[in-house]
Parts: sequence; C-alpha cells; structure tokens
Amino acid sequence: MARVYESRKRILVTGGAGFLGSHLIDRLIEQGHDVICADNLFTGSKRNFEHLHNHPRFEFLRHDVCNPLKVEVDEIYNLACPASPVHYQYNPVLTTKTSVMGAMNMLGLAKRLHCRIFQASTSEVYGDPEVHPQREDYWGHVNPIGTRSCYDEGKRCAETLFFDYHRQHGVEIKVARIFNTYGPRMHPKDGRVVSNFITQALGGDDLTIYGDGTQTRSFCYADDLVEGFLRLMESPAEVTGPVNLGNPGEFTMIELAEQVLRLTGSRSKVVHLPLPQDDPRQRKPDITLARDELGWQPQVALAEGLKRTIDYFRQLG
Repeated sequence: MARVYESRKRILVTGGAGFLGSHLIDRLIEQGHDVICADNLFTGSKRNFEHLHNHPRFEFLRHDVCNPLKVEVDEIYNLACPASPVHYQYNPVLTTKTSVMGAMNMLGLAKRLHCRIFQASTSEVYGDPEVHPQREDYWGHVNPIGTRSCYDEGKRCAETLFFDYHRQHGVEIKVARIFNTYGPRMHPKDGRVVSNFITQALGGDDLTIYGDGTQTRSFCYADDLVEGFLRLMESPAEVTGPVNLGNPGEFTMIELAEQVLRLTGSRSKVVHLPLPQDDPRQRKPDITLARDELGWQPQVALAEGLKRTIDYFRQLG
C-alpha cells in the first residue's frame, strides 16, 4: 500500500465527461490516482462516469475551461473541446475559444503549479493533407476560413501556445495528435462516421456516405488510444511531441460501411450524399515516433473494436 500511495497523484482531466476523457479517467482511477473531472457538459455526459458515483478518488466539477480554474493538482490532461463536426460547427466561436482560451488557462495553471500538462490535439491540424501518410514534421494544408476552421485552426493555435509556454516558461508539455478514434461511450448523434453507420444499421436506415466513398480514414479503438496517452505523459521530459496516436490501418468509407453491415446483420442500403466542404480525402498516421519513443502501437483490430462498439450501441437501445 505504501508504494501505491507514494506514486499516487492528483490529476485534472478537462473534458473528462466526454468519450475519450471518461475512458482516460477509468484508467487513472485503476492506477490508484485521485482524479478531478472538469467539464461543462456541452457535449459530455454524466452517464459516462456514473459508475464512479461516490468513488472516494473521483471528483466532478462543472466548469468551462474558457474561464480560469483554481485547483491544486500534480498533472493536467487537457481534452476539453467538441471534437465532431456536428458539435464543433454548432457554435464555431465557442469551439475556437475552448481550444485557444482553454489552452491558455490550463497552461497558466500548469505554469503556476510547475506540473506536466498533456494536450489532446488532432490529426485535423494536417487539414486535407498533401503528404501521405502524415508525419509529425508535416505542417499541413488547412483552410483558415472554412466551416471546419474553428476546430482545425483552434487546435493548431493551441499547439503554438503549448510550445511557446514550454520555450518561454519551461512548462513540461506533452502534445498528442489524435487520429479517428471510436469505441463505447461515443455520442450516438455526434456525426462521426462510425457512430453514424452503426446507428443507421441498427435502426434499419440507409447508411449515408458522403462523396463517392473512396476517401480513407484510420480508426483507433479507444483503449489503445488511452494507452498512448498514458505512455506519452509518463515519457521523459524531452519527449514533448507532437506525437501521432492512431491506427495506421487505412479503410475507405465503403469498406467501413461493409464491415458495419456484416457485423450488425443489417439489410440497410448505402446511399451517397455530397461531400462536405474541406472534408479530407485521406487520413493515415505515420506512428514511427510513437513506436520508437513510447513503445506504443494499436492492438485492437477494427473488426473486434466495431463488435464492442456495436454492443454498446445496442445496449443504448
């Protein structure tokens, strides 16, 4: 018990009521840490951590990271931001404020506390990439004034702030660029392709593919991604990132739809709709850096991860 207590930390997770944040909190609680979850519940849900109700090492604060937060912690994971197009385009100004002001407030807290801070960045910083697969040294191809820009440019600016706080103030930072991730606790109406296909298939509705369906994505199961978070946070101080975290397996939208139909046993048909503005044609991470520096790579195959996710959506009814 003494050894567990000596390694025990008090950890803040912003956006902790969300899909990924709640999975991260579960892992941190399992490791014996005290966790503060800060979330304004704009897209997150208390249902994602209801199993931790009255847990002695868990605390929930309803808080918007656009406002400063005064807590005493040993580490910070900054995951606060709407992450799906449906949600971040609903209030684009708020999305940008959450990315930029939220980063400034959390970095200010980390500076005051002299603690390490993790930033959940995104593969969207690469935009519609002209380099494939995407490596961390690629600067991206991003439209600064499009309908996706609130998220893409907000996250790019947040990365700038993280590295400037690191250089100017010596803050210990860890920046992860997250590629498409899926799994239980996804919001059924978040507009992401995996949740869309599963809910449509289970409901007997047509599966909607935008464009011709040849555009590609790489899908990482939530448990694999969270393992990457933990390894990056625990890595030596000089490993600041950005580090790509995602599954390099690449699938077209048509291939994903076919897998979902097969695994659900649905007889739904596939229909095609116009491609949204600035929708990336391809997305695949080069995870060489994560393998070399963190000893990390995904373990859950797409078919297995989809089965678990479909089971979760079935339980939602």
